[in-house]
Amino acid sequence: MFVSFFPRPKLFFISVILWTALAMTLWYSFAAELFGSSAPGVIGVEMFWTARSLWFDLYFALCVVIFTGFWMWLAPHPWMPWSIVGSALILFATYFQVQVNVAINAWFGPFYDLVQAALAKTRPVTLGEFYGHLSTFASIALVAVVAGVLTRFFVSHYIFRWRTAMNDFYIANWPRLRTIEGASQRVQEDTMRFSTTMESLAVELISASMTLLAFLPVLVKLSSSVTELPLVGSIPYPLVIAAVLWYVLGTGLLALIGIKLPGIEFFNQRVEAAYRKELVLGEDDASRADPPTLNALFVNIRRNYFRLYLNFLYFNVGRIVYLQTDAIFAYILLGPTIVAGNITLGTMNQIIRAFGQVRSSFQYLITSWSTIVDMISIYKRLRAFEATLQGSRLPRSRPWPIRRGCNSILVVIANPGRRQAPSDSRFNPPARTPCTSHPC
Repeated sequence: MFVSFFPRPKLFFISVILWTALAMTLWYSFAAELFGSSAPGVIGVEMFWTARSLWFDLYFALCVVIFTGFWMWLAPHPWMPWSIVGSALILFATYFQVQVNVAINAWFGPFYDLVQAALAKTRPVTLGEFYGHLSTFASIALVAVVAGVLTRFFVSHYIFRWRTAMNDFYIANWPRLRTIEGASQRVQEDTMRFSTTMESLAVELISASMTLLAFLPVLVKLSSSVTELPLVGSIPYPLVIAAVLWYVLGTGLLALIGIKLPGIEFFNQRVEAAYRKELVLGEDDASRADPPTLNALFVNIRRNYFRLYLNFLYFNVGRIVYLQTDAIFAYILLGPTIVAGNITLGTMNQIIRAFGQVRSSFQYLITSWSTIVDMISIYKRLRAFEATLQGSRLPRSRPWPIRRGCNSILVVIANPGRRQAPSDSRFNPPARTPCTSHPC
């Protein structure tokens, strides 16, 4: 999954974390203050080519060049232009899109203050001034559209390159993999799903992390406008503390509720594979895929799906209740301040939007949990698939006994991580053992 696309994956990802930490430390300690730190803030697309913004772009490029050069020297890899430079470009594009959201959030303040002034007639507002603010938003939105379209185009190619790398790796080892149950599905389907899902989750995680880094300082600044919070009264940095506590509590609770889902989803794929294989064998062999065998296999499928539905039931109850409450949580926090009239309409909208950005970042696990469950099940299947190449032996799944009439049928799902020929008993259809205990 990784060795086909990244050079020496374990060492590579450790170096990514360490290099990123070092680069961020240098940036926030002194590098950020070298150029444009004292320039006044701007609203609109001009913020993307201020001295500070251009200096960050150059700093990022220098860090990528140094990191890439080091790995080209240490461990050359045929997919390095995509795995390192391509990943860095996706990282930068994600950062840029977060900055677009920051620019839009900065625009919200003066625009809604203008709307409030016009409605309350506190000062004269011209139509040209109003449309001028809208044109500023349109220019930022245009940048967002162009950046989003180009990013998705590049990401699509990036995903297919990763799938190609995995496909080439598995095909090169096909003589050793072909006897494993479901080998064709692993190579054809799971490589595509793994690269797509992994990229999606990784980009969302990076986006959530960068959004936190960008909007938590905004919340710190806007907290000065909030006089007190319900129940607790006045505390320092009220918006930041409330956001962190609320979302950590919600994420931890829902992660605990859904902790069984990855294992159930993984086993669900295995019972489906056993059923599918028996049907495929029955296409060429009339002695296979007889109704009793298929019924027994389908009972396993039904039982596992019903268990999955039950677990998703109470997970969705907690998730939906939390998300619906979360939709008004920022207004609950701002209640005393709004009633006291201590903030303007523009500031309130900035707070609500910044809170929403932080909320979406903290809700990464909540909104992505179903995808994460699917990702873990795909990873387990491919990991078991690759265990054959490493000579590993993975633990066998617990068989499920199914009783039907006067026959006792034991269904054992094949372990794709073991080197067995198709003649191995675990790859044969479920054995129908004559009943010796039933009084038939």
